[in-house]
Amino acid sequence: MELAFSADAAPALAARTRRRNPVALLVGVLDVAVIIVAIVLAIVFRFGGIAADVSGFGALDYSLFSVCLGLVWSGALHLAGTYRREIFGVGAEEFRAMWRATFWAFGAVAIVALLAKMSIARGYLAIAFPLGLVLLLAERALMRRWLVRRRAIGDFCERTLIVGTRVEVRYAADAIARNPSAGYQTTLVSVVNSADERFELADGTVVENIGLVDNVATLDGVVDTVIVAGQSAVSPSALRNIGWQLEGTQIGLALASSMTDVAGPRIHRRPVEGLPLMGVESPTYSGGKFLVKRALDIVLSGAALIVLSPIFVVVSVLIYLEDRGPVLFRQVRVGVGGRHFRMTKFRSMVVDAERLRDDLVPDDTSSVLFKMRDDPRITKVGKFIRAYSIDELPQLLDVLVGHMSLVGPRPPLPSEVSQYESHVRRRLNVKPGITGPWQVGGRSNLTWAASVQKDLYYVENWSVMGDLAILARTVQAVLKRDGAH
Repeated sequence: MELAFSADAAPALAARTRRRNPVALLVGVLDVAVIIVAIVLAIVFRFGGIAADVSGFGALDYSLFSVCLGLVWSGALHLAGTYRREIFGVGAEEFRAMWRATFWAFGAVAIVALLAKMSIARGYLAIAFPLGLVLLLAERALMRRWLVRRRAIGDFCERTLIVGTRVEVRYAADAIARNPSAGYQTTLVSVVNSADERFELADGTVVENIGLVDNVATLDGVVDTVIVAGQSAVSPSALRNIGWQLEGTQIGLALASSMTDVAGPRIHRRPVEGLPLMGVESPTYSGGKFLVKRALDIVLSGAALIVLSPIFVVVSVLIYLEDRGPVLFRQVRVGVGGRHFRMTKFRSMVVDAERLRDDLVPDDTSSVLFKMRDDPRITKVGKFIRAYSIDELPQLLDVLVGHMSLVGPRPPLPSEVSQYESHVRRRLNVKPGITGPWQVGGRSNLTWAASVQKDLYYVENWSVMGDLAILARTVQAVLKRDGAH
């Protein structure tokens, strides 16, 4: 079916004021400030001040050289695409781009210094680049936290027109509403074969159905992004025309794929002339990535056990003094490939908690998981250590010996696995984790269906960078204590 947008609705919309998203400008200013701080600190740490000359370059001193370095570094950030609006607030591409830009800047400076035979103090560069990268990543992470909070209340969002059939528009709008961090906000819809002038979103918000529009460019200043929600409503030639119409405008174009829950690392563009194919890799559960994951598990869990040993001692004493019972609680869980292992935790319930469970009624009797917000079996010490996930710390031992990973799906009970549907068993394709998408995505507040969706998405799309991001977000989730019971 050809999509011929009609201009009838455009005049009434054209009077709306154009909004400019200041996020890229704000981030750019902060990046420059961070680069300046990193370079100044490198000079101070290496020389104690800005004084030395670069031999072979006349009167050029480190202050002028540092200005050039800052310009090269800032330019590399632009060339690496770190200010593209679609990467702010979501995914790991923003952080990978920061890494690439810093590497390029370092490489460019090294090559120029070699060709010009400039004798630059290696200590200066050895401090400036690693320090700058760490500060840039920290700045972007803090900026992302602020941006996500603002987007949750509707600020700094892309005003979006969704095009498709009613079912396709509904699906895309609901997905956008569930993920405000992505920065899209459904402003208008164009529902094919529908005469309704209003379209109600899942949260009850009503938006305009503008119908068909002859030229999407007439919406410049009204919307920031056009999302084509499905191919059934837009033919290839119509889609090509939309792309041509948007040339020279500030409107972006996004295409929704019918394949869901597939993340960037598995997607590769494979262009064939006249047919822009998107290659999708099947999930793999072995190879180099898993060796890196295991190495990180060993190093980080070992270091954490050493650093947190005083907390282990204090918590052990408190648990024992409360009721003179055992300090640790070991329970059979199901690990990778369905193999059973005994998971270790600090005991947070009364000694005979397992026997008393049969007399209790969970909050949701239809769920596979047994969850009670006010479980009477939890001890006073247990309530505190569960609130801050301290009870989970002995699982570091399970990580060290290889039964678990630092990041992964929640380790299930055998009784839970016996109730799994066939597709849910894919959770067992990787090692369970101390933390994971369930920990940073709501913890006990999640429904069973939401927990399964998050875990399956992780299993099929995990990456080392994603694991590191989850570990960083876990600290925030634990401190907020949201969903901990």
